[in-house]
Amino acid sequence: KMAGSPTPWIGSAYLFLQSTCKTIVLPSLYESSQKKPCVFKALKLALADSTGSVNGVDMLKVHCSHPHLIVQLRFCKRENCRRFLRSYREGALQKSLQSHLQLSLATTTVPLEVELKAGSEHLDKMLKDEDHCLECIYREKPDRLPDEEITELEECLKSLMLHQSINNNVAGKDCSSLKSSSLPNPSQGSSLPPQVTFIFQGQQFDNRKITPDDHQRFAKSVSKKWKQVGRSLQKSCRALRDPVIDNLALEYDREGLYEQAYQMLLRFIQSEGKKATIARLIAALEENGLVSLAEELLGLHSNEDCS
Repeated sequence: KMAGSPTPWIGSAYLFLQSTCKTIVLPSLYESSQKKPCVFKALKLALADSTGSVNGVDMLKVHCSHPHLIVQLRFCKRENCRRFLRSYREGALQKSLQSHLQLSLATTTVPLEVELKAGSEHLDKMLKDEDHCLECIYREKPDRLPDEEITELEECLKSLMLHQSINNNVAGKDCSSLKSSSLPNPSQGSSLPPQVTFIFQGQQFDNRKITPDDHQRFAKSVSKKWKQVGRSLQKSCRALRDPVIDNLALEYDREGLYEQAYQMLLRFIQSEGKKATIARLIAALEENGLVSLAEELLGLHSNEDCS
């Protein structure tokens, strides 16, 4: 019955984590400005392992409730949620979390106890009934977009991993490098300054603001995929939260795809200001397979063919 629903499959759950080692208190580590990036990186990588995709599950908020670290999760595809449940049931997620925390925190071992809840339901008691678990998660609709803090940490981690994939000897071997190279000091406030440069197809580009020319080229070429790009941008842009994108589609239906795409990107630019950078748009295009359009915006099509 869920598969026949006209709306996209989406559900929410809470992952409770507690270290059984007295010297490792996960909420305290996450509350530390130095250790927070390390813990976040471990969570992100372990969740990616559980679904087989970096975008398989979203973290909406991390709560510090001593002695537990509680992660609110959002699943936008039932199959990803199913993979996550299997990984959790088989203990693979727990092992992955322990392994990534051990590496990120540079410690010997991080023994964990884990628990999974959806609303008032304790899913650990029903893990063998996968469909029932899916029903419980599906009933719990997410009540928030990712916190700004989560968005900032996501962008920092993404930026760091891009640089690592191009240059393997670049920092990232310990969590202090993640903080020093990407994260602001607490005194700098919660808003991250945009990165100065970014990497695309092995080349480095200035992370400039989106220009009117970019705006028009995007609207002209993105066609029917403008909604998908909008939903990618939505992850870090509150102005595009549901149901804004669907409303734009209805409002500008008569004007056609160009105007729909133009108005969506206009919302992004107006709401994000200086943070409406080309790197964020390129990342959204890549995520949706629009590499040719990304190349066009970066002027690669006007260069000599390197293939």
